[in-house]
Amino acid sequence: MLFQGTVFELDRLMLIRILMSAVLIAVMLAAFRRPQIVPRGLQNIAETGLVFVREQICDEVLGKETGKRYFPLIATIFFSVLFLNFSGVIPFLNISSNARIGMPLVLAVIAYVAFNYIGIKKYGFWKYMRSSIVVPNVPPAMHVLLIPIEFISTFVLRPFTLTVRLMANMLAGHIMLVLFFSATQFFLFDGAAWMKGLSPFSLLGGFAFTLFELLVIFLQAYVFALLTAVYVGLAQHADAH
Repeated sequence: MLFQGTVFELDRLMLIRILMSAVLIAVMLAAFRRPQIVPRGLQNIAETGLVFVREQICDEVLGKETGKRYFPLIATIFFSVLFLNFSGVIPFLNISSNARIGMPLVLAVIAYVAFNYIGIKKYGFWKYMRSSIVVPNVPPAMHVLLIPIEFISTFVLRPFTLTVRLMANMLAGHIMLVLFFSATQFFLFDGAAWMKGLSPFSLLGGFAFTLFELLVIFLQAYVFALLTAVYVGLAQHADAH
């Protein structure tokens, strides 16, 4: 749609990502521009979300001290995923910004770099790698099998599953909503006369699935942030393999 033929070209989904990122920044700036001791309105909503991330994710997984240290990272990931997902149920946008692999991959790379950096900073590269992939107290012959499994599990599957889980769930939700509302249009305007009676059912199904999609939007943000916190915790205690 913009800058076609250049390395900066933007299609509709990229513009939606930029829009939702701008909305997230604007909401946070508006909420905390003049913070009150007793929060009201938008500040109250934003603080509720931040408290949820701090208490239900950071403190629960990492403990209060460590959770406080990595709260900015976890909160940024949570709200980024949440707001980028919301475009899937906003009229005239109608697709999650995470329904294509690019953005989920970027978020997964951020989480991947963060937890590995934390582990390497604490233990050093070689000790962190050894602690992450070598299972202690097993027969030496078993290491031939276990080391590749642990390596793939820690350094390949973690970012892969973060990426695919988010993208697949949001893409599936988008496809289902398209099917419900496209079916409604077809029944009303293009189908046979007897099909018009089916349109209210597909329309109601679309609205019901939209409500379900709102739950999925929140759950995907929660799961992504939760797993990031879990991986940070595992990196910090890699020697307790």
